[in-house]
Amino acid sequence: CLFPLCVAPLILNYRPNAMWKCCVQAVTGTGKNFRSNSTIELSVPRNGQAPRTIWPDGANGLAGRVPFWGPIAWKVRQSAGSAGDRVNSFWPGGVKLLTYESSRVLVLNPGSTSTKLGVYTRAGAELVRTLRHGDEELARFRGRPMVARLEYRAGLIERELEAAGYYQAGLGVARFAAVAGRGGLLPPLSCGTYVVDEAMVEELRLARRGEHASNLGALLALKFAQAAGVNAYIVDPTTVDEWQPCARLTGSRLVERTSIGHALNTKAVARRFAREQARAYEALRLIVVHMGSGITVSAHRDGRMIDSNTIEEGPFGPDRTGGLPVRALIKLCFSGRFTQAQLDRHVFGDGGLFAYLGTRDLIEVERRIGAGDGEAAAVFEAMIYQIAKEAGAMAAVLQGKVDAVLLTGGMAYSERAVKLLGGYVEWIAPIRVYPGEDELQALAEGVFRVLDGEETAKRLGAQAAVDGAV
Repeated sequence: CLFPLCVAPLILNYRPNAMWKCCVQAVTGTGKNFRSNSTIELSVPRNGQAPRTIWPDGANGLAGRVPFWGPIAWKVRQSAGSAGDRVNSFWPGGVKLLTYESSRVLVLNPGSTSTKLGVYTRAGAELVRTLRHGDEELARFRGRPMVARLEYRAGLIERELEAAGYYQAGLGVARFAAVAGRGGLLPPLSCGTYVVDEAMVEELRLARRGEHASNLGALLALKFAQAAGVNAYIVDPTTVDEWQPCARLTGSRLVERTSIGHALNTKAVARRFAREQARAYEALRLIVVHMGSGITVSAHRDGRMIDSNTIEEGPFGPDRTGGLPVRALIKLCFSGRFTQAQLDRHVFGDGGLFAYLGTRDLIEVERRIGAGDGEAAAVFEAMIYQIAKEAGAMAAVLQGKVDAVLLTGGMAYSERAVKLLGGYVEWIAPIRVYPGEDELQALAEGVFRVLDGEETAKRLGAQAAVDGAV
């Protein structure tokens, strides 16, 4: 029972007599994985002759042979019964050569005031960079849609990759197995890894659900993926929706709450804490406070983010107003003083710290506090106070049974912020601080799960399965 499957050449950096570990995925006739993440080794001969055949370990349920590239012929064998029962059955299907062990994934995470990029292998990060975008740089894009910043940010990324040896002008990006971007404001989606397709691109370019820097993530990923000839993906986008039904009601049939927040970092930090405690994420009850350019405070139970504030409510942050008094906002809307776009910008981009102090930079705010600026101190303390109120609300969501409060995001680097917030919420549960975010690593891990056959990529809309091969 040999089933040939033709694949495109696997491009490797040639080294004589090098041993390459490759991930193999066996697929049955129904498309179900027979054995994912199997490993074989390929030997590249020094004299350039045809590579020798390698036989994987048939005792572990997989037997066959594979050339270095070209047609692949496999005999897929499955054992049945107890350990001593060696009755074998044969499955129609084939095996796909996916990636080699040192495959690289380019990861891009655009934020409102920075763009983070990384190059990852399965062993971890080879390169991590943060490109800062100051107020003066961003001022020229004010009042324009987020997509207007695409080429500007792509140019900065290209220069950084070129300086690090991953990009050469005129030749494009080096060989990556895939490119991952942060997910933007999309329709409500389940957790997982999604391929960037035309439907997603259209949704993000039109910004149907709002303008946000994360909308650039998939667009940037696609741009660099096309240059490398591979797939682009997003992982756990901002619109991951695991809320319990009661969290959606608002008191008005005209408006329903929708889940939008920092799902990627929030869930990555929750899983990290669970690993450190040698417990299953699903067994913990957690409050995760993500404090970055946006602030998301969420309640986690049974491995799901069952409630959180959204970008339209909750605490104000560096440049967002958070929740506003409804009737006062209605009056502003009909005052004739503002257009819809101007008000939208006011609550989402020019609000928060920026509205009061003229800066989004927390370091600058703390510098002013240290210099005796009373207004800066009052605004900073009010922001922390509002974050604490939201954490208290999530404690109520979890009925007071909370294993830990996890503080994360860029603001968690601030000793002043952590100390002040801790004074408000330490009664809830023990506090753990994870400064910064694990979003680059989480993006890379999500893509490698697809490349290794451990997870099936989804599509926007129908969320149909796609092939993770490169």
